[in-house]
Amino acid sequence: MMFWCKIFQTKYDLVVAICDQELLDKQIGQNPVIKVSRNFYGERIIDEDTAVKLMKKATIGNLIGKRIIDLAEKNGFIIRKNIILINDIPHAQFVK
Repeated sequence: MMFWCKIFQTKYDLVVAICDQELLDKQIGQNPVIKVSRNFYGERIIDEDTAVKLMKKATIGNLIGKRIIDLAEKNGFIIRKNIILINDIPHAQFVK
């Protein structure tokens, strides 16, 4: 499994944005429309192991796509009740 990822470092937080590879540059939903933008998610391609390592380091995570959500849930970063669906595409955020 491959994902697009971008890391944002702030004064107090490490924010990681990860999306399933095929969602980059797509628009999902209708009201509201969510754009999975290259500017926010598209810094580099990562594999499953790297995604887990980055989520462990991150203080804030923004995740979109079935595979990354499944991986995050499996590894305890999110729980099912915190996942929303946008046109059947799962999205979740976490804050540590």
